[in-house]
Amino acid sequence: MEWASGALEIGGHTLEYACWGPPPGEAPTLVMLHEGLGSVGLWRDWPAVLAEATGMGVLAYARAGYGRSSPCALPRPLDYMSREATEVLGPVLDAAGVGPCVLLGHSDGASITGLYAGSVSDMRVRGLILIAPHFFAEAQGLKAIRAVGRAYEGGDLKAKLARHHDEPDVAFRGWHDAWTDPGFADWNVADAIDHWRVPSLIIQGTADPYGTLAQVREIEERTYAPAEVLVLEGCGHAPHQERADEVTAEIAAFCQRLQAFETADVHIPESV
Repeated sequence: MEWASGALEIGGHTLEYACWGPPPGEAPTLVMLHEGLGSVGLWRDWPAVLAEATGMGVLAYARAGYGRSSPCALPRPLDYMSREATEVLGPVLDAAGVGPCVLLGHSDGASITGLYAGSVSDMRVRGLILIAPHFFAEAQGLKAIRAVGRAYEGGDLKAKLARHHDEPDVAFRGWHDAWTDPGFADWNVADAIDHWRVPSLIIQGTADPYGTLAQVREIEERTYAPAEVLVLEGCGHAPHQERADEVTAEIAAFCQRLQAFETADVHIPESV
């Protein structure tokens, strides 16, 4: 069940957050980073499900410009995900009192997760869960985002987003206009993967319009740390919604393996 919610004051912004399961100090924390149009509320009941399945505490927060968090200035800089990783995520963990944790990100949130692990030395982070990550722009994904832009102008997407965001135009434009900027076609932050030093679980659907298995291959080829991959045939951009039971079970098993490794009694033989 949700046991705390409110706002964190980070870098001049008020960021919405909510927590489920045991608090820090009683168990490790699963920290959830939402996708490019996400919010705390758009995770729906999944944080509570994850808390039950893993036995971990769960913390979800909304980045500036999303959900009930304060707005951000537009246009977003094209390196907004790198800035979120290096300037915001660490202070969020500090302010929430997070100790040992696993970072779980979806889409933009997965990219921020990977950037944090590759850019910031944080011994609290024991593992990464990346759902539909992207570390470089793909023509297919950019085409899909432009199509969403047309739907936003002529359909009911704005009304749907307004249910979950205080400033739906800020949420949408901050994401869409950065990704469709001509300069974003050259965006590539895959070198962050080279510096991962904790295990990761990568979850990718084969029918994701925003990213292909090339993103997964990039991780497999570059990371020095253990990487587990779950490829879901016919699944789109939101595996945690489309294949919820399977994804939750895989995440719970991954977290259990991390915890077993943490608590293993390793015998180091005496030198002869």
